[in-house]
Amino acid sequence: MTDLAEPVARPGGLRRLLAASGAQNLSLLAALLILVAVFGTLRPEAFFSTRNLAAIMSAIAILGIVAMAQTVVIVSGAIDVSVGSIVGLASVSAAVAMARVDSAAAGILAAVLVGGLAGLVNGLLVTKGRVNPIITTLATLAIFQGVAFIISNGKAIGVLNTDFNWIGSGRVLGVPVTVWTFLVIALLMVFFTKATDMGRNVYAIGGNPQAARLAGIRIDRYRVGVFVLTGLVCGVAAVLLTARSTSGQPSSGSAGLELEAITAAFLGGCAMAGGKGTVVGTTLGVLIIGTLNNGMLLMFVPNFYQLVAKGALLLAAVMIMEFRMGRRAA
Repeated sequence: MTDLAEPVARPGGLRRLLAASGAQNLSLLAALLILVAVFGTLRPEAFFSTRNLAAIMSAIAILGIVAMAQTVVIVSGAIDVSVGSIVGLASVSAAVAMARVDSAAAGILAAVLVGGLAGLVNGLLVTKGRVNPIITTLATLAIFQGVAFIISNGKAIGVLNTDFNWIGSGRVLGVPVTVWTFLVIALLMVFFTKATDMGRNVYAIGGNPQAARLAGIRIDRYRVGVFVLTGLVCGVAAVLLTARSTSGQPSSGSAGLELEAITAAFLGGCAMAGGKGTVVGTTLGVLIIGTLNNGMLLMFVPNFYQLVAKGALLLAAVMIMEFRMGRRAA
C-alpha cells in the first residue's frame, strides 16, 4: 500500500503579505500609525482638517523626492549632504530664467539642468578627484549655497508666471500637482532600482565594490551617473518648491532639507556601507518625518526642540540599522 504524501502547508495570504512587506517596513508603518493616533488625539480638528492634510502631503512631496534621490546615492556606497544647497541653487536659477524669459518651460529647464550640472560636479570630484563623498559634498554644500546667494544678491526673486506657479498650487482630480509629481518620481525610481540592470548594478557597487569591478561594472561611471541623477531629481524638487513659494530663494533648500532627506533614507532601511535600501522604505520614512514635523507645529513645539527631535531621530535610525546588520553578521 502506497502512502499518500501529505500536502505541504503553505503560508496564508496574510503571512505572505507580511513576509513580502518586510519587518522594517512594517515597523515603520506601525510608527506612522502611532504618530497619527497621538497627534490626531491631541489636536483632532486641526490635524485631520482637509487643509492640514493637503499641507502635509505637499511638504512630504518635496522632501520625498529629495530623499529618494539620496537613497540611490547611499545604496551606491556614498552620501550627498549638498542636496539642500542644490535645491536652493536650482530654485534661484529657475527664478532668474523666468525673469529673463517669461516661460514656465524655461524655469523648469533651468532648474533641472542646473541641478544635473551640480550633481555632475559632485560626481567628478568624487571619482576623478578621489575625494571622500562626505568631504566633497560638504564643500559643495557651501559652494552651491554661496553661488545661489551671489546670483540672487542674497534676496528672494519673485516668480510671476502663473503657469509655473500652478505647479505649486494647482490640483488634478482634487490632488495637488506636487503630490502627483512625487508619485510619478517614486514609480520611476522604483522601476530604476528594481527593474533595470543599471539599478541592480548600483546595489552591487554599494554591496561589494571589488566584486562589482571584477564583474566588469564601470564603478566610476556609475557613481558619476548616480550623482547626476540626484542633481536632476533635486532640480525637480526645486521646481515644486519655487512654484509653491512663488519665489526663488537661495536658502530655500538649506533649512534642514538635507538632514531630513538623510534621516528618511536611514529610517527606510539604508545601510551606511551601501548596498541596502528601498524607495518604499524611504517613502515611509518621509511620511513619518512629515507627520512628526506637522504634529510638532500644531502643538506649538519651539523650533529648537524640533531640531533636537530630528537629530535624535537620525541617530536612532542609524543605530537601529547598524544593530540589525550586526545581528545578521553574527
